[in-house]
Amino acid sequence: MGRAQLIDAVRDAAHVLGGTRRDYDPLLEMAQGARFVLLGEATHGSHELYRERVRITQRLVAEQGFNGVVVEADWPDADRANLWAQGRSDASGAEEALDGFRRFPTWMWRNRVVVDFLGWLRAHNQATRRAPAVFHGMDLYSLYASLDAVVKILERADPEAAARARERYACFDMRDGDGQAYGHATRLGLSRSCEEEVVQQLLELQRRAATGVEAELFSAEQNARLVRNAEQYYRAMFGSRISTWNLRDRHMAETLEAVSGFLAHRDGYARVVVWAHNSHLGDARFTQMGEEGELNVGQLVRERHGDEAVLVGFTTYEGSVTAADDWDHPPRRMAVRAAMEGSVEELFHHVSLPRFLLPLHGGGEALGELREPLLERAIGVVYRPRTERHSHYFEARVAHQFDAVVHVDRTRALEPLDGSQIWTAEPPETFPSAL
Repeated sequence: MGRAQLIDAVRDAAHVLGGTRRDYDPLLEMAQGARFVLLGEATHGSHELYRERVRITQRLVAEQGFNGVVVEADWPDADRANLWAQGRSDASGAEEALDGFRRFPTWMWRNRVVVDFLGWLRAHNQATRRAPAVFHGMDLYSLYASLDAVVKILERADPEAAARARERYACFDMRDGDGQAYGHATRLGLSRSCEEEVVQQLLELQRRAATGVEAELFSAEQNARLVRNAEQYYRAMFGSRISTWNLRDRHMAETLEAVSGFLAHRDGYARVVVWAHNSHLGDARFTQMGEEGELNVGQLVRERHGDEAVLVGFTTYEGSVTAADDWDHPPRRMAVRAAMEGSVEELFHHVSLPRFLLPLHGGGEALGELREPLLERAIGVVYRPRTERHSHYFEARVAHQFDAVVHVDRTRALEPLDGSQIWTAEPPETFPSAL
């Protein structure tokens, strides 16, 4: 099939997104029997991608009874927002409920789109007769915040158990609250590993959880599991990049399963929406990274749940993005270069539809070329346009990687809550040349 024919085939199969209530009807139909709908993103800082993900999630929660949203964030930070969304927090509003997100990159969750969604979720929970939908994090960077959370929860529930946890976690006291410093010290043999202590603490909480599921103790157990996995992650950090990637994604998949189990026990069923980057949620087996030994959440969920999982990728061609020049650098609004020739984003650009949903199954041979390797772009919290080909592109077989793709041709930078005075209105198209 020639390129022009493929473009025509994509255009024929695409569902135009015009901003109406019925935009995502085909995707809602795909989700009818699903337990998990995984919604990706091409960048960690594009307003429209966050917004469209929210629109889909709202319909899944309101119309199909999805009772959980799990995001690429740390458990204790997201749990503060979760409590507010359930009316169990004294935070004054959604912005204050998101105050837990203070670690780089704060804009991923402290932004206007998430504030609006959290407000919607709280209103939905107040209006529904069902148990409230939960909002949880599945990442593993919050080693020290999570061990603090375990102790604080146990202090309220069982002071003696809290004392045991405090004694075990004292192993970390000399690390200055820095997971990387802990990993570096153990790697060099300057201090011993805390592995035995964190495993003991997790086992104690798991035995306790086996007697019943109570929300606060479930949170303590998840924080303890995060501490166990983060301790392993930080010790492995100075070794193989693939090893640490796999540890992280296995932890995220484990957390997803734990939340699903909690909801099934509480409500009698579990249906969960997942938000994370495409690189975590597209099936790694059909990507260059998978060929190099990486696995990811999308692969693990598909392997375990098959057709009960729907994987949705998001792509964009050009515009602007909120990102940093390097890790721990301040965020700024950066121009996104037009996608490279030979990429799936460039192909979708030539479909000449500003926004569309493309189901990837049932298209027969018409979409067959999308089962072959194409370049695909991934912009995380760091964007390096000068080395874009090396830093941000990989090969993927999109029609196997995802079940559907949402393409927004031009996107703009996500507006963070912090320092948002620098996020003034978008400059005109001709800025700064005025041509």
